Amino acid sequence: MKLIARIKKGSLATFLTVSIVVSAIAPVYAANPVATTDFIGNNIVFKGNTKVSNEKLQSLLKIDNNKAPTTETLREGAQAIEKYYHDQGYILARVSNVSPGDHGTIFITVNEGKLEDIVVKGNKKVKTNVITREIKVKRGEPFDSNKARRSMEKLYNLGYFEDVKMKLNAGVEPNSVVLEIDVKEQKTGTYSLGGSYSESDGMGGYVELGDTDFLGTGDKAKIGWNFGGDSKIKGYNFSYTMPWMDSKETSLTFNWYNMTNRYSDYGYNGDYSTLRSTYYKNVRGFDITMGRAQGEYVHNYLTFKNRRDTYVDYYSGPVNYATTTDSNYTSYLDDNFGLTRSVALSRVYDSRDNVFSPTKGTYFSTTAEFAGRGLGGDFNFDKYTVEDRNYFKVGHSQVIATRFIGGYADGNMPVSQKFSAGGSDSLRGYHDEQFTGNRLLAATTEYRFPLAKKVEGVLFGDIGNAWDGGSCKLNDLKSDVGFGVRLNTPLGPIRLDYAWGEYGGRTSFSFGGKF
Repeated sequence: MKLIARIKKGSLATFLTVSIVVSAIAPVYAANPVATTDFIGNNIVFKGNTKVSNEKLQSLLKIDNNKAPTTETLREGAQAIEKYYHDQGYILARVSNVSPGDHGTIFITVNEGKLEDIVVKGNKKVKTNVITREIKVKRGEPFDSNKARRSMEKLYNLGYFEDVKMKLNAGVEPNSVVLEIDVKEQKTGTYSLGGSYSESDGMGGYVELGDTDFLGTGDKAKIGWNFGGDSKIKGYNFSYTMPWMDSKETSLTFNWYNMTNRYSDYGYNGDYSTLRSTYYKNVRGFDITMGRAQGEYVHNYLTFKNRRDTYVDYYSGPVNYATTTDSNYTSYLDDNFGLTRSVALSRVYDSRDNVFSPTKGTYFSTTAEFAGRGLGGDFNFDKYTVEDRNYFKVGHSQVIATRFIGGYADGNMPVSQKFSAGGSDSLRGYHDEQFTGNRLLAATTEYRFPLAKKVEGVLFGDIGNAWDGGSCKLNDLKSDVGFGVRLNTPLGPIRLDYAWGEYGGRTSFSFGGKF
């Protein structure tokens, strides 16, 4: 047998080609008697099949029970068996022997093409076990090209590699192979710098450092500092994720933060021309999330959150919530500041081919969060969120991406826990969190196309709103249209958008990948 196989990357779509030269089937009499545990139907005995049932193989032969099978019938049946195996992804499988036995019995032996070993090359920082734990094909099992393709997607989704190549080499045993994985690492350390200047506050900014492959272990670590010319604006955050705590892909994430920033309250109608108040608030706390994989594409998560919001000081605006005597606002501080403790349950289905730049697949998540009651804290509420994203490749390298988000909440909720719309992650033609409420509807469509190497253009439209109680009429939904640029820089992905909304045009700039 001669075997040549490769797995290559092309826009992260993979293909695997195999050239197999198999000797012609020759009837050879079996030297050994049939084992009593072998399946016999129509005087046919199958051997070597572990991935396809005897009944299925029997149906592929298409042998007339009342006639003795001819050599041509057996040859066609063997070809049908091999084709079925190949269609299932077992591209190395072949019928290795057809042997007549006593009393008209025919023995058919299937060699499913075993994966003998996995060899990793090219990794310097990334530990080998971090790579091999993402590989879906297993040593000692028949080689499955579908699982090999999915393995390549998972390796790219780690974000550790600039290039991944897979090659099949002949193994020691007949029709066995060795999977060779050759990776080219890229930088996994990240850092972000941001700054701003105003006459009233002077210079301000933030610094964030992180590594998505901390010490080559596959763990993720990130720390950030926030500072401003205004001495009240300051803070820090730290997060650490262990994505593989055991063989069942149990993950653990810890996030700790203490931030003081300015917040602008536009009221419930979100009209930025009627800003009510701008004030300083401090947010500090932590959350812990444990996840567990369920099958290839589904993950379940359990999160405990402990957060305290504290009113710090008035900055500007018609209403000073700390001193107002207006009965409409005197309870604002009690209603919106205090301790929130909650538990959230999430289920995520993710079949995207590349989490950083998807061209096909679906991301669907549902989350239910329950706050207060036996957990303590100052607020009691239930909050439900659903999100659906879909990606469609059009043309050679263009992608249409869609996203829908819906939310419903009930109970005693502070404004910090309500749904919000507006800003770079939703309605880009409006201010950050311009609309808030215990109901949310939002949808986005983007047309993405390459402009140059590591530069992508985007045409988009957003629609949605967040509001309190009741139903939302179509004419209540806010909308915008715009265009943007995505840059892949040494500092990480950068997004720059310009959108036209109800109140005119607005530019948004942010770090981070696209949805």
